[in-house]
Amino acid sequence: MDIIGPDVTPEESLARLNELESLLVTYGGFVIVRKIQKKQVPDYKTYIGKGKVEEILQDSLDLGAEFVIINNLLKPQQLYNLEGVFRKHEIRVWDKIDLILKIFSKHATTKEAKLQIELASLKHLGPRIFRMGQDLMRQGGGIGTRGQGETNIEIMKRHIAAREHKIKEDLKKIVKNQEGQRNKRQDQGFKTAAIVGYTNAGKSRLLQSLTNKKVKVKDELFATLDSRIGKVYLPDINQSVLISDTIGFIRDLPPELIEAFDSTLAETVHSDMLLHVIDCSDFEIEWKIRVVDEVLKKLRCSDKSIIHVFNKIDLLGETRKKNILKEFSHLKPIFISAEKKINLDALKNSIADKLG
Repeated sequence: MDIIGPDVTPEESLARLNELESLLVTYGGFVIVRKIQKKQVPDYKTYIGKGKVEEILQDSLDLGAEFVIINNLLKPQQLYNLEGVFRKHEIRVWDKIDLILKIFSKHATTKEAKLQIELASLKHLGPRIFRMGQDLMRQGGGIGTRGQGETNIEIMKRHIAAREHKIKEDLKKIVKNQEGQRNKRQDQGFKTAAIVGYTNAGKSRLLQSLTNKKVKVKDELFATLDSRIGKVYLPDINQSVLISDTIGFIRDLPPELIEAFDSTLAETVHSDMLLHVIDCSDFEIEWKIRVVDEVLKKLRCSDKSIIHVFNKIDLLGETRKKNILKEFSHLKPIFISAEKKINLDALKNSIADKLG
């Protein structure tokens, strides 16, 4: 279910729903019905409005849906009201961030990634204390239990605050160790290039092809959650350069999610230059470039030297390639195929020019 403003084009609306479906498939589910609602202002109580709630509930019951996923970020009160309707029928309600966090949890392997996901989940959970307090008060019998409910809310707040503090302290230790490693690399004279891009653009495949580093490469969103570093030799400057890959970006991520992955994104922030990997076979290429640019601004990385790497050139015909080259000529694109290892020498030469 996606709620869009009146100024959103049909093409963008379709792209938003396609992305939500891709996220659900990555998690392990499948879509049985898609809904779009144009709304100037979200409904105060349920975000989608009473009539749409009834419509979706009936469709869910008819089709046997287990989840209702809203492709937006809901306020705690709105989510609480929606869950009050659907929970009676054993149907769960998630917003977009809930779904992304579930995917993150599924893909996390390192201690760092797991800590960052837990921190992001707590930040997302925190405002929902209201809902938990309401449930506790209801379970307590209603009349005369308000004070007890408020006490329980305070207990949960303190518990969450304490856990957040512990996670941040653990992440500080990881960050300190990473800083030591970066300082050591700088002392040894290594230059660094960070691979960035929209999720599933081919960043991990590029790292693998450039450095021969063994990394997980999967055709799914958020397959990579932590940073990996490999080394590539650049003959033009007779020097080896460290290449790092990290978590992919996606539209409409709230600042607190980006902040939670601060330690993972540190390699990007502290790199000497960026390789912005773009899936040039994707017809939604323009706004995905824009999303990455916006995230780089939030990370204060937009002033770094950037090479725009247009990946998956093996999937393009000559006409499409010429059209892209004309449309994005201002970015001075380098066309490659990370999977087929096409034109990687040209990319290495460009990296050498930027760093040399």
